[in-house]
Amino acid sequence: MTLVTFIGTSGGRFATITQVRGTGGVYIEDHIRIHVDPGPGALVTMVKMGLDPRLTDVIVVSHGHPDHYGDADVLVEAMTEGGTRHRGILIGSRSVTEGMGNYWPIISRYHLSKPAQVKTARVGDKYFLDGLNVEVHPSKHTDESTVGFRFNTLSGTISYVSDTEYSEELAVRHKGARLLILPATRPLQGRIAGHMCTEDIAEFVKVAKPELAVMTHFGLKVLKSGPEREAQWVREKTGMNVVAAEDGMQVRIDGKVEVLGERKKASADFRPGSERIALPPLLEDREGKPGGTYQP
Repeated sequence: MTLVTFIGTSGGRFATITQVRGTGGVYIEDHIRIHVDPGPGALVTMVKMGLDPRLTDVIVVSHGHPDHYGDADVLVEAMTEGGTRHRGILIGSRSVTEGMGNYWPIISRYHLSKPAQVKTARVGDKYFLDGLNVEVHPSKHTDESTVGFRFNTLSGTISYVSDTEYSEELAVRHKGARLLILPATRPLQGRIAGHMCTEDIAEFVKVAKPELAVMTHFGLKVLKSGPEREAQWVREKTGMNVVAAEDGMQVRIDGKVEVLGERKKASADFRPGSERIALPPLLEDREGKPGGTYQP
């Protein structure tokens, strides 16, 4: 069984600034734990939900915009026990791990030195980790290094499409996913460069044909319009199973893919770090060789 928690479901400049909804990204719990795009507020929200950030095995950052990386440094500290252990894996786009153009390395050089491995995600890369593999796919966004991911878990494929313009070629790359996570930053008739609007989401879903598509990363105009209203429009246009994410919503992938509702809050006796913190095996590249570690 694989469990996916939507720690925060908004994105874009103004939704992030106003925090009408959270911007904490997506958390995948399989036999390893993966935090994808931990934006501002991710740490506080996940602890309130009962998720111990010290148990995270992999942090993934799709590109160098703050709604996707805002809490990444502090979560690297959590994953590495305050930087005292070279533990865990950080995967980030070029702007995140190396810097490019106006983007300095988004993760500080200090924090890049702490995980057991740091990988710069480039289109076509494949990483293998203890029965789970990660594929890196393209995106067309204002940060030119932006990438999306397919996580091939023990329960099937989860596609995470980061900020991007729509293209049929991109949608084809995400065919076969059981769960398709799509950034719905713009509402109906609201298309802008570098992002998808609701009409684009419908086209994407028709091509990719997932068991379940979840719209998330809502911009402020989508939140004002109503995410469920936008999702209903997509359902009617496609006939597919499409839902609008809510903060804390969970999806379970097992014999079927189903929405479970909001994750239970941490109980009064929740103790961070109560579970044993394992050291996961290192990622291997497509040739079966261990991936590289960042050298400051």
